[in-house]
Amino acid sequence: MTDSLRIAVAQVNPTVGDVDGNAAIIRQHWRAAAEKGADLAVFPELCLSGYPPEDLVEKPFFLDALHTEIDRLVGLSREVSAGLLFGTPWRDDDRVYNAAVLIDRGTIGVRRKFDLPNYDVFDEKRVFAAGDLPGPVDFRGLRIGIPVCEDVWTPDVLECLAETGAELAIVLNGSPFEAGRYDTRLQVVINRVRESGLPILYVNQVGGQDELVFDGASFAINPDYSLAVQLPGFAETLAMTEWRRDGESWICEEGERTPPPDGLQSVYQAMVLGLRDYVRKNGFPGVILGLSGGVDSALTAAVAVDALGPDKVWTVMMPSPYTSEESLEDAAAAAGLLGVRLDRIDIGPAMAAFEAMLAPQFDGREADETEENIQARSRGLALMAISNKFGHMVLSTGNKSEMSVGYATLYGDMCGGYSVLKDVYKTDVFKLCRWRNRQRPPGALGPAGRVVPERVITKPPSAELRPDQKDEDSLPPYEDLDDILYCLIEENMGTEEIVGRGHGIETVRRVWKMLDTAEYKRRQAPPGVKVGKRAFGKERRYPITNAFRGQI
Repeated sequence: MTDSLRIAVAQVNPTVGDVDGNAAIIRQHWRAAAEKGADLAVFPELCLSGYPPEDLVEKPFFLDALHTEIDRLVGLSREVSAGLLFGTPWRDDDRVYNAAVLIDRGTIGVRRKFDLPNYDVFDEKRVFAAGDLPGPVDFRGLRIGIPVCEDVWTPDVLECLAETGAELAIVLNGSPFEAGRYDTRLQVVINRVRESGLPILYVNQVGGQDELVFDGASFAINPDYSLAVQLPGFAETLAMTEWRRDGESWICEEGERTPPPDGLQSVYQAMVLGLRDYVRKNGFPGVILGLSGGVDSALTAAVAVDALGPDKVWTVMMPSPYTSEESLEDAAAAAGLLGVRLDRIDIGPAMAAFEAMLAPQFDGREADETEENIQARSRGLALMAISNKFGHMVLSTGNKSEMSVGYATLYGDMCGGYSVLKDVYKTDVFKLCRWRNRQRPPGALGPAGRVVPERVITKPPSAELRPDQKDEDSLPPYEDLDDILYCLIEENMGTEEIVGRGHGIETVRRVWKMLDTAEYKRRQAPPGVKVGKRAFGKERRYPITNAFRGQI
């Protein structure tokens, strides 16, 4: 029987599908943990494959590669003094499990995830089989329970582990960021500690994967519900935790306690990390975006610079005859504050060319939204041409408010490889600009101080596709629009409930119709990082052909 244990928490950033690279990360941190005197090194859920691997686990040769690396780690464990605990897909009898693997001194133990999530962004039941309720694993005289992520969100697994003699629970997680989610996680784990009496070490991954960002923020909770260790959010780290037997219980000694970011800072850091990893993991040399002089493109540029550095961000101002001198000045000011390249491409010739080309078909018809969309598509064409020539990924700059109601042009301002503000409402865009002007977040590669010109934040938003155009010519005021959209999207409220919040019934019906009508556009929109309660994409799936309208 052992009375003390040093457990290293490897809060790492794996890449989905990079089996060799992820195995190298595991070996590197495992050896480093052993050199620091760790008895056990712990890695997040599905760390060897990257999370979520989705349909990759249906490829037999992908599973072959995983099991080959597992065999190599078993062999290496005879040389490394510390044990190793990590997550991986595990093939057994033609079924694939989301599993935790414990390797120590040439031996291997496997525990299969029992509770597979199948809601919001998760659909693990499509690709994984569920394991049985697990018992503990013996590790050097200590009986360790190893729940996997969702296994701690309900009581069953911890109850089973406590009843079968577990002394400590180590949870492997791939828990994505959502504003306010950290407090929810913490309360869930405290509830499991209260019910089971077991201390819990919660190990979460960090990094961006497509539309998800994982924020790390791993922690340890003692049997008295005290927070013994809190690792930083949005940062890779290898941290040692010290455990000792105290009578019938195990206690984690007080260690690092770095409060994770919250509020606007957490949202901003999620956007930065999501973009950084999307660009880095997909091998782009940098990004390019249209800088219009408006608030959305200015914030997108700021996030891009903080994520990648000014040398990897290329901005282009593309004026039309309707672009104001003020917008030209504001775009130049924003680029100057960020230190990025700003080119100018006049789209007037493209507009004239399309007008001449389409004149026979449009003869006798008044100008309308068609000509406005041609402007947006001319800009999209120019950006995509530069992207094709130089390899920089195009960032679209639309926000969630616009994407919700279709106030965007397919193949125009919607074109691109990634959308930084996809899950950020317009009213929050303004708040984030003001926050970033006051604070420079940890790890940011952009300058300190103001990065968005004040006039960009205070002037009325406009697409500038016709004379004197304002967004509120076509939309309700953003304060009203965003509240209605939040009620419809995040809360699934009906018309009567939303009207009860002080909105006019005709406005609610109009917004609801615009939201449903724009579904076909959102199906063609680029990916973007999830930061809120319910993002477009996997989390919100509505039919394009949809005749239902809420009425009272």
